[in-house]
Amino acid sequence: MADPTTPLTRPAARADVDVDAVIIGGGLSGLVAASELVDAGKRVVIVDQEPEASLGGQAWWSFGGLFLVDSPEQRRLGVHDSLELARQDWLGTAGFDRDEDEWGRRWAEAYLEFAAGEKRSWLRGKGLKFFPVVGWAERGAGTAIGHGNSVPRFHITWGTGPGVLEPFIARVRAGEAAGLVSLQFRHRVDELVVEDGAVVGVRGVRLAPDEVERGVGSNRDVVGEFELRAPAVVVASGGIGGNHDLVRAAWPERLGTPPSEMLSGVPAHVDGRMLGIAEASGARLVNGDRMWHYTEGITNWDPVWARHGIRILPGPSSMWFDATGARLPAPLFPGFDTLGTLEHLARSGHDHSWFVLTQRIIEKEFALSGSEQNPDLTNKDLRLLADRLGSGAPGPVEAFKQHGVDFVVADTLPELLDGMRRLDPADLLDTDNVEREVVARDREVEHEFSKDLQVTAVRGARNYRGDRLIRVAPPHRILDPKAGPLIAVKLHILTRKSLGGIQTDLDSRALGADGAPVPGLFAVGEAAGFGGGGVHGYRALEGTFLGGCLFTGRAAGRAIAAG
Repeated sequence: MADPTTPLTRPAARADVDVDAVIIGGGLSGLVAASELVDAGKRVVIVDQEPEASLGGQAWWSFGGLFLVDSPEQRRLGVHDSLELARQDWLGTAGFDRDEDEWGRRWAEAYLEFAAGEKRSWLRGKGLKFFPVVGWAERGAGTAIGHGNSVPRFHITWGTGPGVLEPFIARVRAGEAAGLVSLQFRHRVDELVVEDGAVVGVRGVRLAPDEVERGVGSNRDVVGEFELRAPAVVVASGGIGGNHDLVRAAWPERLGTPPSEMLSGVPAHVDGRMLGIAEASGARLVNGDRMWHYTEGITNWDPVWARHGIRILPGPSSMWFDATGARLPAPLFPGFDTLGTLEHLARSGHDHSWFVLTQRIIEKEFALSGSEQNPDLTNKDLRLLADRLGSGAPGPVEAFKQHGVDFVVADTLPELLDGMRRLDPADLLDTDNVEREVVARDREVEHEFSKDLQVTAVRGARNYRGDRLIRVAPPHRILDPKAGPLIAVKLHILTRKSLGGIQTDLDSRALGADGAPVPGLFAVGEAAGFGGGGVHGYRALEGTFLGGCLFTGRAAGRAIAAG
């Protein structure tokens, strides 16, 4: 395993080829592929339509969660995991049922082996460390062979998304200093160069310089053209989450009516352009109707990009109501079944829903997705981390409570319901039913027995040491004055990930309609459905998006290096 700090020597000039690979996109998967090529002494050009400030792509904004199986972190918390259990969970979640799922299934098997084997040691060898408490995301739909994680597997990287990126950016920068890597920002690829059925390069335009900060929309002013040639071209351009028109066009009937209003969980440059360009050059696109969007989006009070939304990472205690005030049915509890909840809400015909909770719950259970929303973990700040583990809500959560347009805070339930009405201009909310549900739920926590499955789930979650310590509040009455004030949060659909994409084999080679590799073309990360055009099938287990970028980028880099 190459040490990312190992100095590189400048290669001797070669007459046969100027560059061994062109990588389209400077996000995590492209950087991993490039770092593998640098380790092999290969020459690489990375082109990206955004300014240098956005190097790292979507991964920089992420919470840094990684899916690991039977890790030391799990074992220290008393979590008994295994490859067999993880396989059961993955296959039950993915629901592979199409002919074009064959490569996705193969990638899933390979990734599970990686997550249960080499993944942790490989990352640790690059300097990554993990927060000691493992999160329990996507807790499932209620059956052993169905959707969800049977045990906690969400390992938070110390340093969040920037921490995941750090060793790969360092290796690419070292390659740049040694003359192995050329980073060409403000270069937008508009065409793959195809000769005799093989992809041999890229063509596009140079965009005008732009000094915008990371994630902010940049100009599209054309100032020139370019063409680059190489025996290997890697599409690492991400998915469609920043392009709401494409999201709606791909929206499947099974998820109900496409929302008329959505927030964006990714910057606008996540535009899906390269998917169509790759298809026009012979690559096969599959599973475009599979997607991963969140229902717990809140409007960012301090936005970076247009329609910027942040996802609440909820514990299981908040009461969840649809736009009309009907409580969501079991097992659609916070943090249990992302797409099941999305489908239920989309079929209601309304684009928003509500959490109702207490100050005690928000202090223990609310986290916000994103590196910028978790400065303690991102900056590896132990003092701030101690504040998180103490009393009170984390600073970024408290800031949203104070400044966010989607938050209502009140001392009494009538005052809370009045505030919710003010955020409901269409007058959809049946506040009488909300009150009835809250009062009835409160009766269920006053004794140790309950027919309310959410109350039972909360009690069960607290059997896990990690949840009891920092994630799940003790069951209490919503209307207990000692737990107040009361809080309501208006939630929106938040775009995030494409689960389909360019079909690839296990070397990340793009496949054509005939199932054969398209010579010279590779695809990685979200552009490849995180492997095979859909490693997740219909649903994801969380912590698997960054992991899919790591795994597919590594595979592509090693395959190209091996020739």
